Amino acid sequence: MNLLNSPRTRPRHLGVVAAAVGLLAALLTAAPAVATPDPGDTATAPQRVSKSEAAETRTAIAKGEIPAQDEIVHSDNIEHVANMPKDALKDLNSDLAFQGKYAYAGNYDGFRIFDISNPKAPKTVSQVLCPGSQNDISVSGNLLFLSTDSSRSDNSCSSTPQPASEKSSWEGMKVFDISDKKNPKYVASVETNCGSHTHSIVPHGRNVYIYVSSYSPSPSFPDCQPPHDGISIVKVPRDAPQKAALVNFAVLFPGDGPDGGGNPGAPTNPGVSKTTGCHDITVLPCKDLAAGACMGDGILMSIKDPEHPKVIDQVQDNVNFAFWHSATFNQTAKKVVFTDELGGGGAATCNAAIGPNRGADGIYDIVGKGDNRKLVFRGYFKIPRHQADTENCVAHNGSLIPVKGRDIMVQAWYQGGVSVWDFTDSTQPKEIGYFERGPLATDRLTVGGSWSAYYYNGYIYSNDIAKGFDVLKVNDRRTDPARKIQLDQLNVQSQPDYFD
Repeated sequence: MNLLNSPRTRPRHLGVVAAAVGLLAALLTAAPAVATPDPGDTATAPQRVSKSEAAETRTAIAKGEIPAQDEIVHSDNIEHVANMPKDALKDLNSDLAFQGKYAYAGNYDGFRIFDISNPKAPKTVSQVLCPGSQNDISVSGNLLFLSTDSSRSDNSCSSTPQPASEKSSWEGMKVFDISDKKNPKYVASVETNCGSHTHSIVPHGRNVYIYVSSYSPSPSFPDCQPPHDGISIVKVPRDAPQKAALVNFAVLFPGDGPDGGGNPGAPTNPGVSKTTGCHDITVLPCKDLAAGACMGDGILMSIKDPEHPKVIDQVQDNVNFAFWHSATFNQTAKKVVFTDELGGGGAATCNAAIGPNRGADGIYDIVGKGDNRKLVFRGYFKIPRHQADTENCVAHNGSLIPVKGRDIMVQAWYQGGVSVWDFTDSTQPKEIGYFERGPLATDRLTVGGSWSAYYYNGYIYSNDIAKGFDVLKVNDRRTDPARKIQLDQLNVQSQPDYFD
């Protein structure tokens, strides 16, 4: 099914448009705490939609304007080669990392290791039960790093939920030894203020630095006090990971106010999240650069001294960006793609009422040199295929597809599926391929879809929140050169130099 030249723009009845506009108004006026980006500790309960929205979803399916419930559709240049349903870990699937012939898949209940030596027939190597909210994941050498962003009774993998208002509660980073893939061993933990929603690693000689992103402090949380205006930095010695320790809290948004110098959010900027930390940092070690997606702000940083990152530019978009979620450099470090996670990943925002510029990607060129470099806005990209009002859909995690001379990216859009798009012209980005499933439900909004979609050694791997681990192959002359690039490791938030 190929709709690239005729994107879905199904007709909308007045009642449905009004409902969608009502949702948009709620998203614009809600305080950040009301819609914390990314699903919470446990699976989000389905929310019934109006009868008119449910009826329109069924009509759109009957007319072939959107795929049927759970039906798989894709452009002609995308091939679906494998799916591994969830197994022992039943909660939400999250991020991915890769090393050699292995893929490491996060899940709110822990993580799963796949053998992908044959991408068309992945095999489960092990599954580790270690509940901790997102369980954002990365690997380096024999070490695996796991984020815990839910307040727990202790730092063990058998911990139970406990209120953040209790001083004894724990959240932060966990370190595993994965030298034996069938039997990973938990070797260290480091508590960090406000936990670890996401993390990014900066390999540096005999050490690995971890930039820990977290946010939403409260005076009632003993270990998450405002202003939380920066990132925690953890140092892990490769040869002695048990000595992992917090070495700095880098203030990125200095200011005289109680919340530092980041975006103040509402009421100054209605519908924009107040900056109380960062959601995600992407580092480009070969260029000593990092890009931070920090709630109400996008930042560019120098990481020449990895223990003391320095902000060299800071931008805001108080018209179309609600929550700066993640970042991706192009290979030459001349551009950054920032994502806006409007609605926290749990709302239907890929529709006509929300429009093409909200819940989208923002493309910024990097101009100038050294510490005088600036982020300059060039354009937005959003998938051109409207989704049902029962489908959570918004820009989410993606990676470069390494093609010299072109800027091509694959990206997850929750129930919007997986999109392959070209931003070589920063002002005229365009989709060149896609894969998606029909809605999980036709009468209620149920959280699901692709959390992360990354290109690794000739294939696209997607971790679907509900449906499991998908393997895709893109067959397109524009992306075919990328097959020559073979990596021995990929942590997307620690971007490699693909062409070195």
